[in-house]
Amino acid sequence: MEKNHQQQDDKPKSANRSALWADRLASIEQQIDRPKLIVEGHLTRMVGLTLEAVGCHAPVGSRCLVEGPDGKDIEAEVVGFSGEKLYLMPTGRMHGILPNARVVPTNEIYDVAVGPELLGRVLDGTGNPLDGKGVIHTSERVPLTGRNINPLARQPICEKLDVGIRAINALLSVGRGQRMGLFAGSGVGKSVLLGMMTKYTTADVIVVGLIGERGREVKEFIENILGEEGMSRAVVVASPADDAPVLRLHGATLATRIAEYFRDQDRAP
Repeated sequence: MEKNHQQQDDKPKSANRSALWADRLASIEQQIDRPKLIVEGHLTRMVGLTLEAVGCHAPVGSRCLVEGPDGKDIEAEVVGFSGEKLYLMPTGRMHGILPNARVVPTNEIYDVAVGPELLGRVLDGTGNPLDGKGVIHTSERVPLTGRNINPLARQPICEKLDVGIRAINALLSVGRGQRMGLFAGSGVGKSVLLGMMTKYTTADVIVVGLIGERGREVKEFIENILGEEGMSRAVVVASPADDAPVLRLHGATLATRIAEYFRDQDRAP
């Protein structure tokens, strides 16, 4: 009887001792800096603007870093795969990329900073400022690709939008929420007309996407056509013709995503 009673007393002590050691090991484990394992592949082929990589896996639409010249990484987007191969398209210049260059997937999707701090600023296709006014500090980031709207949830176009140009308001009136095209030959005033609509329309926020324009025309549009009055309530996304094709696509999507953000804030873009 005394032996059984002694065994019962030892069980709580051993359990407490095990719990104490488990807590100590857990605290020590938190203090140890675990090395981060980096999974990387390498380039096997480059044809035109398409890069082929093996040895790594990444979801379509995510970012990868490709080893570039002088140790500077070049960002690329995963656009497809076939078997063990990943197909990438760079968002920057590809000069200096070598065969078997290292490819490191980041497993991060493209996102964009949004907020009222964007008003009056000029951004490139990646969302970085181009106007030299410093870093844009915003408190919210959203995925670059937005969600599709249920077609039955869309509001009908029944309200007129004043674009500030009498000829358009009288003869070619535009409805709020309507899509319209502006087509004309070169040098006949498309940019001037667009700048007038930007400055004088009744919308709360104006988002301008200058995609594929010549670099000189981007500066002229912002300084001479849009001006300070138009920029006060506008966000300009500029991805000129000398940008990589993927970066120009990102610029168009970025402008759309910023407009969707202000729309969700009940501010008419």
